[in-house]
Amino acid sequence: MKKRFNVTGVCIPRYHYMVDLSKKVDEIKKLVDQGEYFTINRARQYGKTTTLAALKRRLDTEYSVFLISFEGIEEEAFASADAFCRRVFSLLYDVLCYGEISGIPEAVKEELEKISREEERRLDFRTMTEMLTKICRLAEKPVVLMIDEVDQASAHASFITFLGCLRDMYLKRMSRPAIRSVILAGVYDIKNLKLKIRSDEKRTSNSPWNIAAKFDVDMSFSADEIAGMLEEYEEEHGSGMNIKEIAELLFEYTSGYPYLVSELCKIMDEELEKESIFQAAEKVWSKRGVTEAVKILLNESNPLFESLIGKMNDYPELNRIVYRILFEGQTISYNPDDFAIGIARMFGFIKVEHGNVRIANRIFETRLYNMFLLSSADMEEEIYKQGSRMKNQFIKNGQIDMELLLEKFVQYFDDIYGDQNQKFYEEDGRRYFMLFVKPIINGTGNYYIEAKTRNNEQTDMIIDYFGHQYIIEMKIWHGDAYNMRGEKQLSDYLEHYHLKKGYMLSFNFNKNKEIGVKKIQLGDKELIEAVV
Repeated sequence: MKKRFNVTGVCIPRYHYMVDLSKKVDEIKKLVDQGEYFTINRARQYGKTTTLAALKRRLDTEYSVFLISFEGIEEEAFASADAFCRRVFSLLYDVLCYGEISGIPEAVKEELEKISREEERRLDFRTMTEMLTKICRLAEKPVVLMIDEVDQASAHASFITFLGCLRDMYLKRMSRPAIRSVILAGVYDIKNLKLKIRSDEKRTSNSPWNIAAKFDVDMSFSADEIAGMLEEYEEEHGSGMNIKEIAELLFEYTSGYPYLVSELCKIMDEELEKESIFQAAEKVWSKRGVTEAVKILLNESNPLFESLIGKMNDYPELNRIVYRILFEGQTISYNPDDFAIGIARMFGFIKVEHGNVRIANRIFETRLYNMFLLSSADMEEEIYKQGSRMKNQFIKNGQIDMELLLEKFVQYFDDIYGDQNQKFYEEDGRRYFMLFVKPIINGTGNYYIEAKTRNNEQTDMIIDYFGHQYIIEMKIWHGDAYNMRGEKQLSDYLEHYHLKKGYMLSFNFNKNKEIGVKKIQLGDKELIEAVV
């Protein structure tokens, strides 16, 4: 049976194409060897469960590893100390019962079974501590406890008390048997778990997990790691792909977010060959194949995107920050005390680069642009309606007549918004061009914004349409000298993308401006510049 790309649950090397996790696992093992207690808190679908499974395989020869999960545990299990302790003992017993651990005496297994089933005996956290201490004392190897999906317990005081028991064992481990290393995995870190069980009036940063070591292992995939996974795929399929090119493209779109990488690969492997233009494997695993997979992914409804949009709706202040980044090109300094930004970072939707907030990857960024541009209010804008009505005029032989598109945009924009002030151009001009373009490419093409060059004066938009690329630099006019620098920068950008023609859209609030479209020759590059 051939392997496949997996995006649900744990990845199994025997069945699934995977990146090589050995370097990440080795880094985590160092923390275990040092006897650290820590939390792997990363965004949803970031490979936490798969990493824990790989880590367990790596540790099994040296440690007795209990790997349990709180996923699917019913609410009643957290209702009291007795119910919680009984459930934890039951989970530990299951690990022993199914032979998933070595080095634990049979007597421990029997006692765990008995204590978890004797309902007439009331259990408490003292019983819990005594039993865990006994396991560590009788084990033939150091004991490691891994608990996956700890978010399932995040609203319950019983779990926080359990953490206090583990903390007490940690502090007394020089004189008493104790678990060598405890690893918790979830989206929230333990400080956030503490916050979740308290009302707004009683929030506190005090945590029973202040003993935890810092976990800074990079769990995203590098382009080289993605290439390694594609090499394994190529050995089985012989598609003829350029592995390095495809790996770098996947990284450019995803910034190595594990789910997004695997989902794009899965779409290319399982869906694109059904399309008539992708009958041959080498056409699937190509630049056009990647952009087509991106388009399909962006139109999907999945838990990750639902969580992204949900957080935007839950936190209006986060919504405003993202809007300012996307459409106004503003630089937002990272403030670790900003609650909404902290939530977005914890869920993996933003990242911090050089002290500033950035959207985590191009996929999330485009999905957020779509959220703003396809709102019911925006689709009622006259400029959006004009783009919808004129769509067929701009598509010729499967390509966009971008020069005509710019001419019509200049005409409609001047008619509708020509009397607006400078503040309007700076804050809304670029958004209106994107509103005009969106219905024209919707369903067939795709676009993204180059985050590296975006600022409050300039935004570079790249459109992919039927295998053709169009680069449009949108900018606020700040004089001829600034404009010439923009032309030079766009020319260099075209060189990077191996294109001969580029487009520039200038929002000029000078009363003496010359509205219209003109051609500029820069060496072997042709620039089409539109001024509104």
